[in-house]
Amino acid sequence: GQKVVVKPNIGWDVSPERAGNTNPKLVSRIISHCLNAGAKEVYVVDHTCDEWTRCYKNSGIEKTVKDVGGKIAPGASESYYNDVAIPKGKSLKKTKEHELILNADVFINVPILKSHSGTSLTIAMKNLMGNVWDRKYWHGTDLHQCIADFATYRKPDLNIVDAYAVMKSNGPRGVSVEDVVMMKAQLMSTDIVAVDAAAAKLFGMKPEAIDYIQIATDMKVGRM
Repeated sequence: GQKVVVKPNIGWDVSPERAGNTNPKLVSRIISHCLNAGAKEVYVVDHTCDEWTRCYKNSGIEKTVKDVGGKIAPGASESYYNDVAIPKGKSLKKTKEHELILNADVFINVPILKSHSGTSLTIAMKNLMGNVWDRKYWHGTDLHQCIADFATYRKPDLNIVDAYAVMKSNGPRGVSVEDVVMMKAQLMSTDIVAVDAAAAKLFGMKPEAIDYIQIATDMKVGRM
């Protein structure tokens, strides 16, 4: 009877084999499991980087969500976002978060593991940037601190990292399929810091080398 919100990465107008977005097959299986477990409704939402209708369509996620009985929700208008305070934040004291996530009974975070030009890696904590309206502040202030700050606010009930096809270079958008390596892996944890640390190791990096993972550990968001 619960309302579930699934938050994949749908940020980019690229096809699934480019591994710029969460794999649509994984998203559909999560929705099916939630509905089979008795969820009243399952929504999928992201605040995309490229034009949202093209991202939703060309990622393959919109079709697969509808095919299994999920609901696609847009994130492209400020009117969908509500003001929230971040009491434990150091650089990020307030932001605007999507109302669907604020009102969810269950929140499942489904990032894809890939390289990122600004933060070396984007995984579970950074995927939460798709929950908020104003990302420019994060980029212009202290990106790693803001990522860790926001992770103190609303921890997902479950984090499922798509590490099946992994973009090893030229992230977050990628250039071609040449950037992608098949790892055929998946990581799951209720601890967002632990799952990011494990994913960093899988990628071939030390977790402490990713600033936001170290900061979130120091802030006791989770365990590295």
